[in-house]
Amino acid sequence: MSHDTILIAAWSGRMLAASARRAGYCPLVADAFGDSDTRDLVAAIEVLPQAFTEGFKASTLILALDRLAAAAPTPPVGLVLGTGFEECPKLVDELAKRWRLIGCGADAITLAKSPDTFFGLLAELGIPHPETRLEAPPSGEGWLTRRIGGSGGTHIAVCRPHVAAHADRYFQRRLTGEPVSISGIVGRRGYGLGFTRQWVSPMPRRPYRWGGAAGPIALDPDAEARMIDTVVALTPRLGLVGLVSFDFLLVNGEPLLLEVNPRPGASLDVLDDASGSLFRAHVEACLAPDSSEPLAIAPPADETRAIAYVYADPGPVRVPAIEWPDWAADRPLAGTVLPQYAPLATVIANGRDSENALSICRHRAQQLQQMIYGTSQGKETNQ
Repeated sequence: MSHDTILIAAWSGRMLAASARRAGYCPLVADAFGDSDTRDLVAAIEVLPQAFTEGFKASTLILALDRLAAAAPTPPVGLVLGTGFEECPKLVDELAKRWRLIGCGADAITLAKSPDTFFGLLAELGIPHPETRLEAPPSGEGWLTRRIGGSGGTHIAVCRPHVAAHADRYFQRRLTGEPVSISGIVGRRGYGLGFTRQWVSPMPRRPYRWGGAAGPIALDPDAEARMIDTVVALTPRLGLVGLVSFDFLLVNGEPLLLEVNPRPGASLDVLDDASGSLFRAHVEACLAPDSSEPLAIAPPADETRAIAYVYADPGPVRVPAIEWPDWAADRPLAGTVLPQYAPLATVIANGRDSENALSICRHRAQQLQQMIYGTSQGKETNQ
């Protein structure tokens, strides 16, 4: 087992830090929240609270990573990036000049997140996807608008009747289907993939806000094969390596590719094992891409795991001092003030199948909201 230190930067670093710990690494985290369980996992943490609403800035993030690296017991082996970097490939390029990047670089992010390039490539390769365009449709009816480089589902909105084009948005035909994702390790050393079912947690004007995921799941063998073929075809063309995810919509059994996330996604919480094999494989795939050794990835678990995000939907809240249940993660420090609709925590459950695990998650999410909002300390006022 390695005890190397490793830098992690993400809006929330808890998931990556937990997997790194399971894999035997000593994580050093820069994130936007500084949650209590993240602090318990790391050797050191730098909290950049403006990053979640304003994005990571090179000036503050580089200084934070410098401080973490300087305080590390051993020189960090590299830097792992999570959420928060899809819309700033130039920043990723700057970071890669200072630290060894463990994950997809700026070129891969640009290719995956530039709609003209990405959907042009899908058309070239004959990969099915919803009708997509940069110019505004004649009528917004039946269309979605997506912010380029966005994540978490809040970047997706239903078009208004007379929608106008914007430089930072593109348009996609609105379809009904089952959202599924294929996530795992990709690269020259092979593939280790798992399927998850996704769901949404709608909020006003943002009906596609990400709600959670469950897996591993089994799909129709033909659909699975076509999704894997898509991953294999796109990985070298986009320059993908390490932990990534591909989001699909199953429409009448046909998988339509929606987007590629060139970074570790939330499915890591679902698919990783007790030894952190996915995180370890991520590091190995990126630091030794030409090795002849196969990546050691645990087989899919027999039991389904689900995660669900809990949001501050009832209203602004000052987080009270509570005894957090062991099935809750991403735990804000007591006294943290969260605005309405902000991420509050994550709940986790195991079940016999995805529906059972999801049902448990929903019950636990309600329990947690009652714990947070059911105390006088948890009710934030405008006074």
